[in-house]
Amino acid sequence: MKSFRDLLVWQKAHQLVLRVYACTTTFPSDERFGLTSQIRRSSVSIPSNIAEGCGRRGNSEFHRFLQMAMGSASVLEYQFLLAHDLKYLSPADYDTLNQSLIEVKRMLASLISKVDEERQRSRGAGA
Repeated sequence: MKSFRDLLVWQKAHQLVLRVYACTTTFPSDERFGLTSQIRRSSVSIPSNIAEGCGRRGNSEFHRFLQMAMGSASVLEYQFLLAHDLKYLSPADYDTLNQSLIEVKRMLASLISKVDEERQRSRGAGA
């Protein structure tokens, strides 16, 4: 069993969640159950899926949860854009959050590729 806390991508995703919570405190109160909640849930979903994948058995399960984390990251990317366009996020906060998210997505893509290669190798070894 892998420890998710040891993964740099999980650490970066966790830091992103903390920034998201800080930035969304200034959103309008009428968005509390709307965009604020959606952004927070999407951001939390990224490190949560990484953690859950680490607790599963085998690279296939880990790969599947990494893919879900990537999906949540893509949703979050749009939500950041929407919050920016609605003027809920300042340009500086938007840039900071978006750059952090892009870094997490790149790291996730790299880890997904690595896990996929390991899966392919283990399939070939079993044949």
